[in-house]
Amino acid sequence: MAALQNSMPSLHHTLFTNSFPQRGLQKLSHGAFLCCKTSVSLHVRDSCGRRRMIAVGITAPLVSIVDRTPIAFAAETKKGFLPVTDKKDGYTFLYPFGWQEVVIEGQDKVFKDVIEPLESVSVNMIPTSKQDIRDFGSPQEVAETLIKKVLAPSTQKTKLIQAGEHDVDGKTYYTFEFVTQAPNYTRHALTAVSIGNGKFYTLTTGANERRWDKMKERLLTVVDSFKIFNV
Repeated sequence: MAALQNSMPSLHHTLFTNSFPQRGLQKLSHGAFLCCKTSVSLHVRDSCGRRRMIAVGITAPLVSIVDRTPIAFAAETKKGFLPVTDKKDGYTFLYPFGWQEVVIEGQDKVFKDVIEPLESVSVNMIPTSKQDIRDFGSPQEVAETLIKKVLAPSTQKTKLIQAGEHDVDGKTYYTFEFVTQAPNYTRHALTAVSIGNGKFYTLTTGANERRWDKMKERLLTVVDSFKIFNV
């Protein structure tokens, strides 16, 4: 676990901004959030691929390319979902139809519901010299460390519900379910982590606790669809 603890500053910088709406974030129209300390340019892309700006900071517009071309290692298509395949960084997943892409500096991919901003999925990566996620510890150890240090603000109450592991094509994935409680909302979330291509990958998706029963199966589809491939 020491190796994972040492990775916390980089993980926090890379993952924390979009993991949960938090104090210090300014809520924008359409449910997007902008960090008060760093001005960024955000765009959303509709399901047809068109992009429209929803907020502008002082930095230059960001560019994000989502490749939905069907390929051998793409996430299996499922009704009500759209696939994302990043050929450059080597991962693929599904997200619910109707969610829109939000481009946020420091985030690799973010899709969210424009009406329910707590319903989102994000993917992030940091470099690692480890070859297997198990080198960082057990599923529960990794989950508790990420939840406390990265995936939720220190001011929020958190609870790990369950954690486990599974293998796909010889690669190990840890998945875990947890809840984070803020003064004005409770978010129920799912995360998948794995290692490949010299990177520590993290996908997190979730929803407001009041909508968990409605969204649970869709969010499970999202987290279960996350796969890493060699690039």
